[in-house]
Amino acid sequence: MGRYFDLYPRQFQRLFEIIFPLITWLMITLPIWLSPFHPAVVAYFLLTFDVYFFYKSLTVTLYSTWSYLKLKRMSKINWLKLAKKHADFKNIYQAIIITNYKESVEKVTRTLEFLSGQDFPKKRLIIILAMEKREGTEAYRRAKILTEGFKNKFGFITATFHPRIENEVVGKASNSAFASKFLSKAVRKLKINRDLVTVTSCDADSLIPPKYFSYLAYLFLNDRERYYHFYWSPVLLYSNFWEVSLPVRIQATISSIGRLAALARTDSLIQISTYSLSLRMLEDIGYWDTDIIPEDWHIFLQAFFTYGEKVKTLPIYLTITRDAVNNYGFLSTMRSRYEQEKRWAWGVTDIPYALYMSLTTPQIPILPKVLRLIHVGETHLFWPTSFFLLTLGAYVLQVINPVFSRTALGHNLPRLSGLILTITTVFLLVLIIIDAKSRPKRPASFSIAKTPLLLFQWILLPVVSFLLSSLPALEAHTRLLLGKRIEYKVTKKI
Repeated sequence: MGRYFDLYPRQFQRLFEIIFPLITWLMITLPIWLSPFHPAVVAYFLLTFDVYFFYKSLTVTLYSTWSYLKLKRMSKINWLKLAKKHADFKNIYQAIIITNYKESVEKVTRTLEFLSGQDFPKKRLIIILAMEKREGTEAYRRAKILTEGFKNKFGFITATFHPRIENEVVGKASNSAFASKFLSKAVRKLKINRDLVTVTSCDADSLIPPKYFSYLAYLFLNDRERYYHFYWSPVLLYSNFWEVSLPVRIQATISSIGRLAALARTDSLIQISTYSLSLRMLEDIGYWDTDIIPEDWHIFLQAFFTYGEKVKTLPIYLTITRDAVNNYGFLSTMRSRYEQEKRWAWGVTDIPYALYMSLTTPQIPILPKVLRLIHVGETHLFWPTSFFLLTLGAYVLQVINPVFSRTALGHNLPRLSGLILTITTVFLLVLIIIDAKSRPKRPASFSIAKTPLLLFQWILLPVVSFLLSSLPALEAHTRLLLGKRIEYKVTKKI
């Protein structure tokens, strides 16, 4: 079979791109086209999906609670002291690639200040500001200001300027690949052992806690399979929590709680946004692919289809904070947030990639590949379909087949669905408590009179989830189905 894939790679790739978005649309429209013929099948399908949503809500609540409690405990440990006990601690270097495009000097300065506050020896931190050459002279100006301002605070700090290269897709992945290739050359020039170098992919607004690199050093040095592992702290969108508009605040909170929950599920954990890995593995898998946009799950899959089930993401129980989307004006902010979600949902392109690689890597056992495919597919399928099936499915069935609504199953379907969704609101109370304890304290500039809005905002959750989650995800799937690619757009964060 592999021979046919080699003969017609583009045709098979396009076929795989069509399959999954088509399933998305078939699920969403199932109550419309199947209700006239098999209404009972539709009803049982919707009930099954409701139960599945209940299960997802329950697990998010339990795992996010577990992660929160463990984070509180692990953040108190002196990781530097533990890491120093390893014989190779004095030889480990940690590189940080900060990708940025048109980010302000102030924003990147704040990120660098957090890095300069690390308790890990700063002389063994290597900072690379991954700039885009297409930005022009402004990129060189910012790079000079930043490198001059922090040259005495790190062992090594420099900037790279990623040029436009044929067949590359503009974005974080191609920029990171260019910067990491420079890093490989620099490490050899500095005569540093690449096997003892970690690489952290860092966004321009990622505020990394002081113990992160000591914690990472401890895990890395004591990990027998460190050249097959990624390391990840949950990235919470709380840096500007009190400044953003209410809809964006809700989405930022849901995303943050979801990442807390993912941290505890080590069997299926895949890193997001800001993460670390060994330079050795990065080089051996050929750096980041440069023809994709969402790079975090993709590079995990690159490693997985190279080394198989040995590839895992290990949790770091500290929190990294980032800004939520914030633009000038409410409508501009909503538009930017929509574009950001669509870009994240464009990770659906990882599914045809994973399917293609699953069929062309006979050296990797079938079961681990199937489990990874199911996990990636489940995540991207739930994203655009959940709102439509949970809120509209039962009512569409009643409208299209009113005769069925007079049967016992048809009559009780809306009630059963409503009961299941009502029970899940109990879980929401737990998430509200975790959010309240995890977010930054209320600044004096935020009037205490507005505090009730923090509870009222949850009433808007269904509407916000539709506009800023399901709808942009559905657009991403539809674009993939029609073969209309999206362009990488940096979302505004003032």
